[in-house]
Amino acid sequence: MKRSLTGGFPVVLALLTGLLQAAERNIVFFITDDEGTTLGCYGDPVAVTPNVDRLAAEGTLFRNAFATTASCSASRSVVLSGLHNHANGQYGHQHDFHKFASFHNVVSLALPRVLADAGYRTARIGKYHVAPEPVYHFETQLPGNARSTVQLAEACRGFLTDATDPRPFFLYLGTADPHRGGGTDETSARELKPDLFGNRPRRGAYPGVEEVFFDPATVPVPAFLPDTPETREELAQYYQSCARVDQGVGRLIEILEEAGLLDQTLFVFTSDHGMAFSGAKTTVYEPGLKVPFVVRNPYANRRGVVSDALISHVDITPSLLDFAGGLDRETNAPKAWQDPNAFWRARGEALEENRAGRHDFRSYHGRSWLPLLEHPEASHWEAVFASHTFHEIQMYYPMRVVRDRHYKLIWNLAAGLPYPFASDLWAASSWQAQYRRGMDAAYGRRTVGDYIHRPPFELYDIAADPEETRNLASDPDHRGVLVEYQAKLREFQKQTEDPWILKWEYE
Repeated sequence: MKRSLTGGFPVVLALLTGLLQAAERNIVFFITDDEGTTLGCYGDPVAVTPNVDRLAAEGTLFRNAFATTASCSASRSVVLSGLHNHANGQYGHQHDFHKFASFHNVVSLALPRVLADAGYRTARIGKYHVAPEPVYHFETQLPGNARSTVQLAEACRGFLTDATDPRPFFLYLGTADPHRGGGTDETSARELKPDLFGNRPRRGAYPGVEEVFFDPATVPVPAFLPDTPETREELAQYYQSCARVDQGVGRLIEILEEAGLLDQTLFVFTSDHGMAFSGAKTTVYEPGLKVPFVVRNPYANRRGVVSDALISHVDITPSLLDFAGGLDRETNAPKAWQDPNAFWRARGEALEENRAGRHDFRSYHGRSWLPLLEHPEASHWEAVFASHTFHEIQMYYPMRVVRDRHYKLIWNLAAGLPYPFASDLWAASSWQAQYRRGMDAAYGRRTVGDYIHRPPFELYDIAADPEETRNLASDPDHRGVLVEYQAKLREFQKQTEDPWILKWEYE
């Protein structure tokens, strides 16, 4: 909203005074789609990510940041609400026939709403993928191609540099890279051709992007994937898409620097969850939940911090609100919290709908990591939790997870069912090449059969076995650990009002 300069000299003077203080404590939140910790600043040997690496060198890199679910819409609802998706109601995808949406009363905690209440002008661009829009409402929606990352950043220039509005800004930028899509690489000589991951066919380039091409022979193959020609070709496409993401980050930094805003803007970079390969996306294994997380706080005196603290996507909304000065740390809620029932009543909307699902949405599940940014030795959570129920509507496979520095327990609530596949992961050449070889074929450290058919509980000594290769759930020597972590998981479900807690009683 632009402010009028009419109303006399006192108003003009007040506005000009405000402009001198404009654009302090701004926020840019940059979230990618299906990207693991495949960045130079995380030690990846081939990634070309100089701009995110710069943010890390000038800010804080979190080595133990976790999504709560490796599914796009559900994860983004957590990012934008500070609530686990089993509580906010976005159990799966928002788009098409999937049709999941958060409860209307999440409006009392939703990030763009509470930042607007804290005095921010808000805008989003690129991938959004949550609902309802009135709950996650941004004042401005900027047009842009979420695959063309440099153009996407350029489309934000006017909003970022708007001097007619003295309020600080919050920009939410979501790329569609490096999500699968755009067809397959028809230049491949293989029968099973790699997905393009949004890259232009035949080495084409997006405007303003210097595409970086990778040799399949030299890309590192993560332990959870099979080292096959099909996997390597797909990884080469994936790395190219990630490099394009980084150039979008770079252009956004340039725009902020040119406008003198970089050192007045908190810049957060993360992904909704891990990479789009079976064994990561849609799973609750480490490659699915572990995400890049870099925060550049221009007001911090200490830079280049590396933190091993356990943080979660549920922490994002309270942290950004804390930075904006709008978080009540005692109640862990917005200082300007609005009664959601009164909010909808005033609008005359949704009065007869199930707006809350029994939840009161009074405070956040997450908590602010702002105090950690200058303190690499500081801790945050003793354990993080994951909650996955759906990806696509046909993919019912609820899982709940507790993970600390020693053990990780996965509860597969639908263990009697074969593990469901996202449509893009089922079609992936990296998966199909192994699936066609049979149930005993290797898929990373597992077999194809073990990947599809899972036990009710998976217990891993995550400190000694970070690749999650040895399930200790049936080991008599770990019976006490299993019972202890089951109790932790159940308590988490109780505290967050998880409807699936009932499964302890009758399944």
